[in-house]
Amino acid sequence: MRALPSRIYPVVDRADWVATLGQAGAKLIQLRLKDMAEDALRAEIRRGAALARTHGVSLVLNDYWRIAIEEGLDFIHLGQEDLDEADLPAIRRAGLRLGVSTHSHDELQRALDVRPDYVALGPVWPTKLKKMPWGPQGVERLREWKRLVGDLPLVAIGGITLARAPSCIAAGADCVSAVSDFIRMPDPAGQVRAWLDATRPADVTGGTIT
Repeated sequence: MRALPSRIYPVVDRADWVATLGQAGAKLIQLRLKDMAEDALRAEIRRGAALARTHGVSLVLNDYWRIAIEEGLDFIHLGQEDLDEADLPAIRRAGLRLGVSTHSHDELQRALDVRPDYVALGPVWPTKLKKMPWGPQGVERLREWKRLVGDLPLVAIGGITLARAPSCIAAGADCVSAVSDFIRMPDPAGQVRAWLDATRPADVTGGTIT
């Protein structure tokens, strides 16, 4: 099983963030675009892909698997509902690495059945970014998920901050992801560097952070 290229995984809503965060050291970035016309959407994805190549970033596209195939991207991330319509054989033939969101044991089993390259568990803590039917999973669920997935990379997401990130790694997450704690901070590039420092193996302890 191939490891993810970074312990940190910012999620961004504009292609320009790929340059800002990539220059600061983020090597795995998800581009999550919503409510855009087709032409504008494709142009933004192409710009994100170009910036990712320039800055040595593995770009993950959320949802739009057809465009990810057509544009030759590195990764696609799918939610459970996306699995209903995604052409998984086509995704594999294109060489795309696949990430899948999970929130329950049933969803985890469904994800494992499609042989992803990573699974994400969330929300670990409460999040206000979008309304979700699942309550906070907590770091103990991360420990359980890691036991269940074994060598498969595990991504923690949802309500994670700089202070909370080390406890996710200590609980078994291979990578920690966030939106607000990167792009909504006064110094996003500085935040990337701080997250990289906080998630280095020597700096991670087993403490629980709430």
